[in-house]
Amino acid sequence: MRTALTELVGVRHPVVQTGMGWVAGPRLVTAVAAAGGLGILGAATMTPEQLRAAVREVKSRTDRPFGVNLRADAGDAAERVGILVAEGVRVASFALAPSRELIARLKDAGMVVIPSVGARRHAEKVAAWGADAVIVQGGEGGGHTGEVATSVLLPQVVDAVGIPVVAAGGFRDGRGLVAALSYGAAGIAMGTRFLLTSDSTVPAAVKAAYLAASVKDVTVTDRVDGLPHRMLRTPFVTRLERAGRAVSLVRAVRHAASFRALSGMTWGQMLRDGRALRHGGELGWGQVLLAANTPMLLKAAMVDGRTDLGVMAAGQVAGVIEDLPSCAALIERIMAEAEEVLRGLGRRLAADDRRPG
Repeated sequence: MRTALTELVGVRHPVVQTGMGWVAGPRLVTAVAAAGGLGILGAATMTPEQLRAAVREVKSRTDRPFGVNLRADAGDAAERVGILVAEGVRVASFALAPSRELIARLKDAGMVVIPSVGARRHAEKVAAWGADAVIVQGGEGGGHTGEVATSVLLPQVVDAVGIPVVAAGGFRDGRGLVAALSYGAAGIAMGTRFLLTSDSTVPAAVKAAYLAASVKDVTVTDRVDGLPHRMLRTPFVTRLERAGRAVSLVRAVRHAASFRALSGMTWGQMLRDGRALRHGGELGWGQVLLAANTPMLLKAAMVDGRTDLGVMAAGQVAGVIEDLPSCAALIERIMAEAEEVLRGLGRRLAADDRRPG
């Protein structure tokens, strides 16, 4: 299946694995690339040295295109971009809109720039600045999310920009791919679905918690970092919501110290990143401080397997996922289902044409 996305990045199938922190490492990205999709390394939780090593590990395992997801507002964003350019990474992905200057630098180096957006105006902005494509996440998506459903947001963005649009939020199978294509998208991006594969390094106990969840067990809360965040409803999340503000801030400071030690950042660098978050997202300092919760609470679950002490970002689609296929089997199944759906539509339309009157 050839679309504007497959032509742009050079992959066989219009399926993207999103750059999830602590989850989208070399093993998962390599498996997706080998299966013909676009795998994206989640670099926001890596040090620059770890990022370089991860890129080189993927390159040692496959010669197929892959991408890296960066934080555009990070204080060391320029250094990380330099690593991508030096290592010949094909795609740069961003969770927040990169600046016009950053896009220009990446494009001058021959890279494809694909920011993720959650609103039409953001898509229009990055398209005007030269982005090659956009990933559009509707409210069904996991992690930080908005209120507008994919079925409403996606056609708005497709109509507003003249670059390929990749649909995210609520996708897991071939029917979803066909639906996205019918709206005008050039492909789909999935996080939770790829997290729940045999190639994912997420601990078995965490995967089991996802598989046991129903659609009603996926919730949105702002008590992790002050912003709407979609995740599994667990007793720990309930305790976070019931905790007072003072308790939450103390926890945030403790987690900030832990993340600083892991990331190798200085307190000065963390404060600069906090200012960028505050100005870019119009956040108060209390929310910026709470944002220190996110990396460590996600790590507790996604790396350490502590479902009782961590949070599990999840799209609503987690409630209808029931198996752990390999990335190769998953992508093959999605493409086979999409082709069957398209054939079925063709047969139905042909039958309608043959009916008298």
